[in-house]
Amino acid sequence: MHTRFPLPVRLNGPTVPKPVPAWSPKLKKGQGPVYKLIADAIGADIATGRLVAEQRLPPQRHLAAALGIDFTTVARAYTEAQKRGLVDSTVGRGTFVCGKRALAIPRAVAARPNVDLSMNMPPEPYTPELLERLRSSMSAIGADMPGMLRYQDFGGSALDREAGALWLRRRGLSIEPERLLVVPGAQAALLAILSTLAPPASVVCCEALTYPGLRALAGLLNLRLVPLPMDSEGIDALAFAAACAQYAPQALYCNPTLLNPTTLTMSAQRRQALVQVARHYGVPIIEDDAYGYLPRSSPPPIASIGPDITYYVAGLAKCVGAGLRLAYIAAPDTLSSARLAAAVRATTVMATPLTAALATRWVRDGTADLVLNAIRKESMARQRLAARILPPDSYASQPEAFHLWIKLPEPWDRLALTAHLRATGIGVVPSDAFAVDGLPPQAIRVCIGGIASQEDIRQALQCIASALKHPPPDTPAVL
Repeated sequence: MHTRFPLPVRLNGPTVPKPVPAWSPKLKKGQGPVYKLIADAIGADIATGRLVAEQRLPPQRHLAAALGIDFTTVARAYTEAQKRGLVDSTVGRGTFVCGKRALAIPRAVAARPNVDLSMNMPPEPYTPELLERLRSSMSAIGADMPGMLRYQDFGGSALDREAGALWLRRRGLSIEPERLLVVPGAQAALLAILSTLAPPASVVCCEALTYPGLRALAGLLNLRLVPLPMDSEGIDALAFAAACAQYAPQALYCNPTLLNPTTLTMSAQRRQALVQVARHYGVPIIEDDAYGYLPRSSPPPIASIGPDITYYVAGLAKCVGAGLRLAYIAAPDTLSSARLAAAVRATTVMATPLTAALATRWVRDGTADLVLNAIRKESMARQRLAARILPPDSYASQPEAFHLWIKLPEPWDRLALTAHLRATGIGVVPSDAFAVDGLPPQAIRVCIGGIASQEDIRQALQCIASALKHPPPDTPAVL
């Protein structure tokens, strides 16, 4: 009887070694997800010159075999590196290091602690007195814990809607509670509005540089975004009219106050002009007023000029706290409000009762105003830091904003500078994240809020200022 092997076996002779990649990362184990460690290693090796411009990285399967990890982890790492502007991948060619040479990082800069200035979050100016007030509010709403664990009315309870109407009065809006919905955050609000107004494959107009969350929702809902050019007053009204005539859009989305990313605030005259165009063509306006509560004075909301055609969204993430995850929607009429309530129920069911109860209490007892004022005061202090440190006229911002829009001098390129700063431990966002038409300007967004201290912000801004003043002489454009 003969023994049969399922595959030929070679008992003697040389074995075939695993392919050894030309580059392999030095991972700091136990310091985070492996895919992020690989992306970090790519950035560090670019900075030190171990990886040079135009160098091809190992094929994903070869690197996975060499590291003894699965293929998907390496694939995720390369994707993360591409998001950071470190590498570029082309199907059929491979993954290559961006640029034409690695950037030298000064030792003093490389030793600085990590400061993430990429997430656009408000600063956290919590004094002991304010913290105690926040904690006591939590204890107070806990008295009705059984009620907090039940389903609530879709779109918010009557009490929560009344509190929302009270909050909107801070922006000069008088909204009947029947037209107002309470939803779990501004992103959920935009999802409900877009899914109600815009069927798949339809067009939505927006600023040429817009909120990345809108781009994500457009991809999810299969919507086409048509970018509108802007000038110093905001969206070009004539361009909006031309787009309405050409594309018959289902809505105009805009972020008219302290626009993310450029901090531009649309003028009152331009808001009026956009409302006139929208009424003429029957196009509803989605006004995302995420930052509208921060300025001490600003033009009135579009919803106060055209309440009959505007879906107004007031999230609490930027003016009270990102973790609160609550927003108010003011619909044009009660019928629109009912349709939105159905969309909210289908997508997110309802705002969390605990969160809604907390927000309602803070709006009614003035705590929300205290937090807003503290955020505004701290943002202004950080803006003064930026004005002292960054080169004059190198950035755009507003006194109460907590993000900066930095336009880069030649020869800096947005992706090269992002990679340079990432290698020093400073996270920023290149303009690619905001550009709708695929033609990003040479600029980056820098958040000066979040959990970072003023000292962290000062050090990070000094690093950015140094890079702006002393760019590498032959830094190439990264396309």
